[in-house]
Amino acid sequence: MSTKPKSLRLGILVPSSNTALEPLTSAIISQLSPNVTVHFSRFSVTKISLEASALLQFDTHGPIMAAARLLADAHVDVIGWSGTSGGWLGFDEDERLCQAITDELGVPATTSTLALNRALDLLEIKKFAFVTPYLDDVQARIVEVYSKAGYEVVAESHLRIPTNIAIADVSEEMLDRQVKEVMEKGRGGSWGDFDVLYEFACCAEGE
Repeated sequence: MSTKPKSLRLGILVPSSNTALEPLTSAIISQLSPNVTVHFSRFSVTKISLEASALLQFDTHGPIMAAARLLADAHVDVIGWSGTSGGWLGFDEDERLCQAITDELGVPATTSTLALNRALDLLEIKKFAFVTPYLDDVQARIVEVYSKAGYEVVAESHLRIPTNIAIADVSEEMLDRQVKEVMEKGRGGSWGDFDVLYEFACCAEGE
Protein backbone atom coordinates (compact mmCIF):
# COMPACT_ATOMS: atom_id res chain seq x y z
CA MET A 1 0.00 0.00 0.00
CA SER A 2 1.43 3.35 -1.03
CA THR A 3 1.61 6.15 1.47
CA LYS A 4 1.05 9.80 0.76
CA PRO A 5 4.37 11.72 0.63
CA LYS A 6 4.85 14.02 3.57
CA SER A 7 4.06 17.62 2.74
CA LEU A 8 6.47 20.46 3.47
CA ARG A 9 4.87 23.70 4.58
CA LEU A 10 6.96 26.85 4.27
CA GLY A 11 5.89 29.85 6.32
CA ILE A 12 6.95 33.26 5.01
CA LEU A 13 6.87 36.56 6.90
CA VAL A 14 6.00 39.40 4.53
CA PRO A 15 6.26 43.21 4.88
CA SER A 16 2.71 44.58 4.67
CA SER A 17 3.48 47.03 1.85
CA ASN A 18 5.24 44.44 -0.31
CA THR A 19 3.29 43.63 -3.47
CA ALA A 20 5.81 41.42 -5.25
CA LEU A 21 7.11 38.94 -2.70
CA GLU A 22 4.12 36.59 -2.64
CA PRO A 23 3.70 36.23 -6.43
CA LEU A 24 7.45 35.74 -6.88
CA THR A 25 7.72 33.19 -4.08
CA SER A 26 4.64 31.31 -5.29
CA ALA A 27 6.08 31.16 -8.81
CA ILE A 28 9.32 29.67 -7.47
CA ILE A 29 7.54 27.14 -5.26
CA SER A 30 5.28 26.06 -8.15
CA GLN A 31 8.35 24.62 -9.87
CA LEU A 32 9.03 22.30 -6.93
CA SER A 33 7.19 19.22 -5.73
CA PRO A 34 3.42 19.61 -5.28
CA ASN A 35 4.02 18.46 -1.73
CA VAL A 36 5.76 21.78 -0.99
CA THR A 37 3.37 24.59 -0.11
CA VAL A 38 3.99 28.17 0.93
CA HIS A 39 1.96 30.18 3.44
CA PHE A 40 2.27 33.90 4.14
CA SER A 41 1.74 36.18 7.12
CA ARG A 42 2.07 39.97 6.98
CA PHE A 43 3.15 42.58 9.48
CA SER A 44 3.30 46.35 9.14
CA VAL A 45 6.27 47.76 7.21
CA THR A 46 5.76 51.00 5.31
CA LYS A 47 9.11 52.80 5.38
CA ILE A 48 12.75 51.79 5.16
CA SER A 49 14.99 54.22 7.02
CA LEU A 50 17.17 54.50 10.11
CA GLU A 51 14.58 56.58 11.94
CA ALA A 52 13.59 55.09 15.29
CA SER A 53 9.99 54.50 14.22
CA ALA A 54 11.11 52.68 11.07
CA LEU A 55 13.54 50.47 12.98
CA LEU A 56 10.82 49.54 15.48
CA GLN A 57 8.85 47.93 12.64
CA PHE A 58 11.29 45.01 12.91
CA ASP A 59 11.36 44.67 16.70
CA THR A 60 11.71 40.99 17.56
CA HIS A 61 8.91 41.09 20.10
CA GLY A 62 6.61 43.30 18.03
CA PRO A 63 4.26 42.67 15.09
CA ILE A 64 6.72 40.35 13.33
CA MET A 65 6.39 37.85 16.18
CA ALA A 66 2.61 38.12 16.07
CA ALA A 67 2.77 37.29 12.36
CA ALA A 68 5.02 34.32 13.11
CA ARG A 69 2.48 33.01 15.64
CA LEU A 70 -0.17 32.96 12.93
CA LEU A 71 2.10 30.86 10.73
CA ALA A 72 2.68 28.48 13.62
CA ASP A 73 -1.10 27.99 13.79
CA ALA A 74 -0.80 26.43 10.32
CA HIS A 75 1.83 23.95 11.60
CA VAL A 76 4.41 25.13 9.09
CA ASP A 77 7.72 23.26 9.07
CA VAL A 78 9.90 26.36 8.93
CA ILE A 79 9.39 30.11 9.18
CA GLY A 80 11.38 32.49 7.00
CA TRP A 81 11.58 36.26 7.28
CA SER A 82 11.69 37.21 3.60
CA GLY A 83 13.19 40.63 4.17
CA THR A 84 16.65 42.11 4.37
CA SER A 85 16.41 44.26 7.50
CA GLY A 86 19.31 42.32 9.00
CA GLY A 87 21.49 44.09 6.47
CA TRP A 88 21.15 47.39 8.33
CA LEU A 89 20.02 46.24 11.78
CA GLY A 90 22.89 43.77 12.04
CA PHE A 91 23.04 40.04 11.56
CA ASP A 92 22.64 39.46 15.28
CA GLU A 93 19.13 40.94 15.11
CA ASP A 94 18.11 38.28 12.59
CA GLU A 95 19.70 35.60 14.73
CA ARG A 96 17.77 36.82 17.77
CA LEU A 97 14.54 36.80 15.79
CA CYS A 98 15.10 33.23 14.64
CA GLN A 99 15.95 32.11 18.15
CA ALA A 100 12.86 33.82 19.58
CA ILE A 101 10.61 32.15 17.01
CA THR A 102 12.08 28.73 17.71
CA ASP A 103 12.01 29.17 21.48
CA GLU A 104 8.41 30.36 21.63
CA LEU A 105 6.82 28.47 18.76
CA GLY A 106 9.01 25.40 18.39
CA VAL A 107 9.52 26.08 14.67
CA PRO A 108 12.95 26.44 13.04
CA ALA A 109 13.44 29.85 11.44
CA THR A 110 15.71 31.69 9.05
CA THR A 111 15.89 35.00 7.18
CA SER A 112 16.85 36.20 3.71
CA THR A 113 19.96 37.89 5.07
CA LEU A 114 21.17 34.86 7.03
CA ALA A 115 20.54 32.63 4.01
CA LEU A 116 22.50 35.00 1.78
CA ASN A 117 25.39 35.02 4.22
CA ARG A 118 25.35 31.24 4.40
CA ALA A 119 25.48 31.03 0.61
CA LEU A 120 28.34 33.54 0.43
CA ASP A 121 30.33 31.52 2.95
CA LEU A 122 29.65 28.18 1.27
CA LEU A 123 30.79 29.63 -2.06
CA GLU A 124 33.75 31.34 -0.38
CA ILE A 125 32.66 34.73 -1.70
CA LYS A 126 34.17 37.73 0.06
CA LYS A 127 33.92 40.50 -2.55
CA PHE A 128 30.66 41.65 -4.07
CA ALA A 129 28.58 44.64 -5.18
CA PHE A 130 25.21 45.81 -3.89
CA VAL A 131 22.30 47.10 -5.95
CA THR A 132 19.46 48.38 -3.74
CA PRO A 133 16.55 50.81 -3.71
CA TYR A 134 17.46 52.29 -0.33
CA LEU A 135 18.26 55.72 1.14
CA ASP A 136 21.84 56.95 1.57
CA ASP A 137 22.09 56.20 5.28
CA VAL A 138 20.52 52.75 4.97
CA GLN A 139 22.89 51.84 2.16
CA ALA A 140 25.87 53.10 4.14
CA ARG A 141 24.81 51.03 7.14
CA ILE A 142 24.48 47.87 5.02
CA VAL A 143 27.97 48.36 3.62
CA GLU A 144 29.27 48.97 7.15
CA VAL A 145 27.62 45.83 8.54
CA TYR A 146 29.05 43.62 5.80
CA SER A 147 32.47 45.24 6.01
CA LYS A 148 32.66 44.61 9.74
CA ALA A 149 31.73 40.98 9.08
CA GLY A 150 34.79 40.57 6.84
CA TYR A 151 33.24 41.11 3.42
CA GLU A 152 34.41 43.67 0.86
CA VAL A 153 31.75 45.69 -0.92
CA VAL A 154 33.64 46.87 -3.98
CA ALA A 155 30.79 48.81 -5.60
CA GLU A 156 27.24 49.85 -4.85
CA SER A 157 24.23 51.59 -6.34
CA HIS A 158 21.07 52.73 -4.55
CA LEU A 159 17.94 54.60 -5.61
CA ARG A 160 17.08 56.64 -2.48
CA ILE A 161 13.46 55.46 -2.39
CA PRO A 162 11.88 56.44 0.96
CA THR A 163 8.60 54.49 0.93
CA ASN A 164 8.51 50.74 0.85
CA ILE A 165 5.61 50.29 -1.55
CA ALA A 166 7.32 52.46 -4.18
CA ILE A 167 10.17 49.96 -4.45
CA ALA A 168 7.85 47.67 -6.41
CA ASP A 169 7.68 50.30 -9.15
CA VAL A 170 11.39 50.00 -9.97
CA SER A 171 11.61 48.81 -13.57
CA GLU A 172 13.82 46.10 -15.00
CA GLU A 173 15.48 48.80 -17.08
CA MET A 174 16.42 50.72 -13.95
CA LEU A 175 17.85 47.58 -12.35
CA ASP A 176 19.84 46.92 -15.51
CA ARG A 177 21.29 50.44 -15.32
CA GLN A 178 22.22 49.92 -11.68
CA VAL A 179 23.94 46.65 -12.49
CA LYS A 180 25.87 48.31 -15.32
CA GLU A 181 26.84 51.13 -12.97
CA VAL A 182 28.37 48.89 -10.33
CA MET A 183 30.15 46.82 -12.94
CA GLU A 184 31.74 49.97 -14.34
CA LYS A 185 32.75 51.05 -10.85
CA GLY A 186 34.68 47.82 -10.40
CA ARG A 187 38.35 48.02 -11.24
CA GLY A 188 38.48 47.56 -14.99
CA GLY A 189 34.69 47.23 -15.15
CA SER A 190 34.73 43.44 -15.28
CA TRP A 191 33.20 40.62 -13.26
CA GLY A 192 36.70 39.57 -12.32
CA ASP A 193 36.92 42.42 -9.83
CA PHE A 194 34.29 40.95 -7.54
CA ASP A 195 32.82 37.54 -6.90
CA VAL A 196 29.12 38.30 -7.13
CA LEU A 197 26.64 41.12 -7.49
CA TYR A 198 23.74 41.00 -5.08
CA GLU A 199 20.53 42.81 -5.93
CA PHE A 200 18.75 43.72 -2.71
CA ALA A 201 16.08 45.17 -4.95
CA CYS A 202 15.13 41.65 -5.99
CA CYS A 203 14.80 40.29 -2.49
CA ALA A 204 14.12 43.25 -0.29
CA GLU A 205 11.01 44.78 1.22
CA GLY A 206 8.80 45.76 -1.69
CA GLU A 207 10.87 44.19 -4.46
